[in-house]
Amino acid sequence: MRFNISKFAVALVSVGIFWLSSCFTQQAVASSLPTFKLTQATTQLTLGTLTQQGTLVSQLTNKSTPRMNDLPRLEGKATVVMTVDGSPITIEVDGTNAPITAGNFVDLVQKGVYDGLVFHRVVRQPQPFVVQGGDPQSKDSKVPASRLGTGGFVDPKTGKERRIPLEIKPQGAEEPVYGKTLEMARINKPPVLQHKLGAVAMARSQMPDSASSQFYFALDNLSFLDGSYAVFGYVTNGMEVVNKIQQGDRIDSAKVTQGAENLKG
Repeated sequence: MRFNISKFAVALVSVGIFWLSSCFTQQAVASSLPTFKLTQATTQLTLGTLTQQGTLVSQLTNKSTPRMNDLPRLEGKATVVMTVDGSPITIEVDGTNAPITAGNFVDLVQKGVYDGLVFHRVVRQPQPFVVQGGDPQSKDSKVPASRLGTGGFVDPKTGKERRIPLEIKPQGAEEPVYGKTLEMARINKPPVLQHKLGAVAMARSQMPDSASSQFYFALDNLSFLDGSYAVFGYVTNGMEVVNKIQQGDRIDSAKVTQGAENLKG
């Protein structure tokens, strides 16, 4: 059976879920991001349930929120070189416009969290979409593929999963909006950091403040995600390497090569 649906709907179906999916297959998996079911008459949005452990950072409105003060911040920019199959990908991480999201990523890079992790989700059909990785469980080859995409960074000091608030800075604003999509915040302006080809952004569940360590590369201009997911940087060199990543490929290493001094907290 063939369905006549828009490119937008196809893209949404393609991603399925950013956060809890083991691979791009038809098998049922635990899901906490929206899943999309198509019928001949309509495209229906179905929300799953959050199944992860940890305490959500919630009801954040500005950077003075105490819980947010406990999170790493990047005050300025940094450069991260991520090596996959021996080839480098250079990422410019933007702490000027996404200080918490960028700080979290740079901090995890500094801790070596991403070294050896698998890209568990690669979506190129029916059109280029995302390459997603960053689940710490994927370092262990004994973890079943069905579980990959369900994990986040567990802070050894607290024994709890670190989660960061959704952070999106609208154009013209002095500070980002926290804990809400721009639609939820009723802000009719595009974000400063947009889902252009090569954007690097955080995966999360349907709950805004649930991102942890999983991230994705945008394989195309994905403007329909703008204002809903937090972009924190862009690939400045090595996009050809990203385009060759296959599901199951591992990150050899990730290193901060510039701007490490901008990481605070």
